[in-house]
Amino acid sequence: MAASISITAQVLSADVERAFARLISVMDDTTPVMAAIGTQLVSSTHRRFVSQHSPDGTPWKKLNPDYARTKRNRRILTESGRLRDSINSKPGRDSVRVGTNTVYAAAHQFGVTIKPKTKSHLVFRLASGVVLAKSVTLPARPFLGISSQDEDEIAEVVFGFLVRRAGLR
Repeated sequence: MAASISITAQVLSADVERAFARLISVMDDTTPVMAAIGTQLVSSTHRRFVSQHSPDGTPWKKLNPDYARTKRNRRILTESGRLRDSINSKPGRDSVRVGTNTVYAAAHQFGVTIKPKTKSHLVFRLASGVVLAKSVTLPARPFLGISSQDEDEIAEVVFGFLVRRAGLR
């Protein structure tokens, strides 16, 4: 099953928008700019898995202590590292997509309530033993998105390209 998640955001301040417009006038293809922005955003998203904070700076909700005792890795959203390592970017001429194709990514990004499809209960094991539940709610723990620091770094990328390509600012 193919699935993906990406977040769309426009983060151009008036100054960055003007700089980008100037950059377009001196570059036929701004894909290299978008690739640099994508690389920065992937790196920033990876850092969120370490800091365990949403793009807006909100700490991720703590794990259920009974579940936390069963994990090999103490970090939230990091058991094998698969989700974190799946974050990628796809630059285009005037945009960049940052996201993941990991099937369970949306459940963690937006939160979800899981209910059994064909049985009366979900059955799973926690540190305290086997649990039967009619539903389980995973809280939203946003990892994709653009922080205010990301906005500043995007501006630096755009201005840096403008200086190198046009010798202007």
